[in-house]
Amino acid sequence: MRLLIVEDEKRLAVSLAKGLTAEGYAVDVVHDGLEGLHRAGEGVYDLVILDIMLPGLNGYRVCAALRAAGHDVPILMLTAKDGEYDEAEGLDTGADDYLTKPFSYVVLVARVKALLRRRGQGAGASPVHVHGDLRVDTAARRVFLGEDEVTLTAKEFAVLEQLVVRAGQVVSKAEILEHVWDFAYDGDPNIVEVYVSALRRKLRAGLIRTVRGAGYRLETGR
Repeated sequence: MRLLIVEDEKRLAVSLAKGLTAEGYAVDVVHDGLEGLHRAGEGVYDLVILDIMLPGLNGYRVCAALRAAGHDVPILMLTAKDGEYDEAEGLDTGADDYLTKPFSYVVLVARVKALLRRRGQGAGASPVHVHGDLRVDTAARRVFLGEDEVTLTAKEFAVLEQLVVRAGQVVSKAEILEHVWDFAYDGDPNIVEVYVSALRRKLRAGLIRTVRGAGYRLETGR
């Protein structure tokens, strides 16, 4: 699999590239946002590791431009910033995951593998889940609401998948974290709320109900 690292801290970029190459990935590195957008837009990468504070074009704008152009490559954002607002902004532009510097290399590799694994899922004969006018094809990773296809990021799809396979049941925040973020996630568990809010915006507000103190439930009716 081929990865693209867009990171202006050259020592960090080289260190990550060497480590990921040792993991068996083909890795390319660029150091500014405009070049990162150009390279990622070629569509040859399986994942992009994208810093936010970049010369030329910041990571938020690179990510937003890729999504606007229809590229669904998983994007792991790196930043020295911290805080819920920054994370929400990164996710709103279409990022799939978010890692704050300084971070453990082991954690980064786990996040990369998790995103690639979820992107690769669906090669088998997973079922199509139909609930009212919502249709979720977990094999093709496509979502339809009525006749319209809805574009989701890899993380958004993973959260929706946890809800759709147990439609009508309450799925706790802890269960979603365990299955979608894996053991490596050590951030704010309220990140689940950010993704549920994104799904409500993209699908329909009443489709996912909050069961106070218990979790979330995907409604099976219209």
